[in-house]
Amino acid sequence: MENAYNLTKKDKPTNNNYKIKQIMNLDLLISNITNPAFLFFILGVIAVKLKSDLEIPPNSSKFISLYLLFSIGFKGGQELSHETFSAEILWSMLFGIGISLIIPVYTFFILKRKVNIYDAGAIAAAYGSVSAVTFVTAVSYLDIQKLQLHGHMVAIMALMESPAIIAGLILMSIYNKEESSSTNKLSVIKHSFTNGSVLLILGSLVIGLLANAKQAEGIKPFTNDIFKGFLAIFLLDMGITSGRKLSSFVSNGWFPLIFAIIIPLINGCAVAILSSLVTHDIANRFMFAVLAASASYIAVPAAMKIAIPKANPGLYLPMALAVTFPLNITFGMPLYLYLVK
Repeated sequence: MENAYNLTKKDKPTNNNYKIKQIMNLDLLISNITNPAFLFFILGVIAVKLKSDLEIPPNSSKFISLYLLFSIGFKGGQELSHETFSAEILWSMLFGIGISLIIPVYTFFILKRKVNIYDAGAIAAAYGSVSAVTFVTAVSYLDIQKLQLHGHMVAIMALMESPAIIAGLILMSIYNKEESSSTNKLSVIKHSFTNGSVLLILGSLVIGLLANAKQAEGIKPFTNDIFKGFLAIFLLDMGITSGRKLSSFVSNGWFPLIFAIIIPLINGCAVAILSSLVTHDIANRFMFAVLAASASYIAVPAAMKIAIPKANPGLYLPMALAVTFPLNITFGMPLYLYLVK
C-alpha cells in the first residue's frame, strides 16, 4: 500500500507538469505570433496585397541589414571574449559545418526528381546555407525566453554560409550535362568566402572579441538598445519583398511549397535532437536547430546570380523568404525549443 501511495504521489506532479508544459508551449506560440517583429512582416505582405505604395528605400534597407549583422557579430564577439575555448566549441564548429554540407547533398537528390539541375542546386544550396535574419530573430527569441546566446554560435553561423554554396555548385557541376564555365565556378567559390554579410559578421565578431568591456560599453546604446526596432523595420521590408514574389512562386505548382514547409521542419527537429551529441546547452542546441531549419535568401541568391544565372530566383527566393522564414519564426522556434528542453 505504501509503495502504491508513493507511486500515486509521484504520478500526480508528473501529470500536472505535463499540463503546465502544454500551456507554456501554447503561450510560447502565441507570444511568437504576436511578436511585433513578426507582425511587421505580416504588415509588409498585406501592404503588397492592398497595392499600397509602402516601401522601405533600398539604401535604408541595406543599411538596416548591415546594422543587424554588425550588431549580432559584435555582441557575439563580446560573449566569445568571456568564454574559454574548449573541445565542446571545436566539436560544435565541426558539427555546424557538417550540417551545412549534408543538407544540400540529400536535398539535391530529392529536388532533381522534380525540378531541373540548376534549380535543384540553387535550392539545395539555399537550404544548406543559413539565414542571418532568422538567426537574428532567434537571438531576440532567446532573449524573450531569458536564455543567453553564446558567442561561438555567431562564428558557427558565419562558417555555415559558404560550405553549402560550394556543395550546391559541385553537385550541379557533376550532374550538369552542359559544360559550365570554370570562371563562374571560381567566382562563386570566391564570393561565398568574401560575401559582404559573411565578411561583416566575422569582422564584427573579431572586433567584439578584441574590444574590452569598457570600450564596448561606449557603443552599447547602438548595438543593443535600438536592435529590436531596426529588426522590426527590416522584417517589414522582408514582408514587402515576400509579397511581391508570391505570385511567381505559386505558378510553379505544389512541390516547392511542400518542400519549403516539410524539409526545414525535418532539418530543425533532427538537429535539435542530434545536437545533444556535441553540447547540452539549451540555447546552443536551439540555435543549431534554427540554423539547420533556416534557408539563405541573401548570400545564396547573390552567389547563384554570378555562378548559375539559369537558376530561377523566382523559385528559390520565395521558398526561403515567403514560406520557410515565416514558418520558422512562428511554429518552428517554439517547436525546436520544446524539443531541446
